[in-house]
Amino acid sequence: MDYINSITNKHIDILKEVGNIGAGHSATALSMLINKKINMTVPNVEIVSFNELMEWLGGSEVVIASVYLRIKGDVSGSLFFVLSIEQAERFIKQLIADDHFSLINSTEHELGLSAFQELGNILTGSYLSSLSDLTGTNLYPSVPSLSIDMFGAVISHGLIELSHVSDYAIIIDTVIKEEDHFEVDTVKGHFFLLPDPESFKKLFEALGVTDET
Repeated sequence: MDYINSITNKHIDILKEVGNIGAGHSATALSMLINKKINMTVPNVEIVSFNELMEWLGGSEVVIASVYLRIKGDVSGSLFFVLSIEQAERFIKQLIADDHFSLINSTEHELGLSAFQELGNILTGSYLSSLSDLTGTNLYPSVPSLSIDMFGAVISHGLIELSHVSDYAIIIDTVIKEEDHFEVDTVKGHFFLLPDPESFKKLFEALGVTDET
């Protein structure tokens, strides 16, 4: 993947712009969903190897909440929206107005799980739509699925299930905050975009990156 070495800060900025446009659309939808003004930003974008990704949240055994979907169309790959258990519970409590909600007992609380899946649907859908618009590619999502498991198991299942292995991942940090609230109310999540090997080059060529850049 020689073109990986050709990626510059300009290309990272484009990916960040994709994230911020998607975040803007997501914030509007979430504000309507919970009837509160929501702000979303993308403070950081990185491209890391798959091995580095496995250590991103503190190791493969860290338990996380995730919404996963497959990307189909001109570019194929896997897209994950990931929150720590603590962050996921905090946001679900806001969505369902239940301060006692716990993901540990989530099987007893279908409303909470449905709320989290809806959050994931909104975020992943908005991001994918922005990526499609800015790259001029046709991208289609599969039906998203919800997982609460160890990070390594979630990521690996999403790839092995379809016999795909990615060499690199694009990490898009996302900060969700209710407007006019203190920092303690901030929810920090991550998008992990793992294009299939043959699609990574297509994606970056659509962003203007080539081996000769």
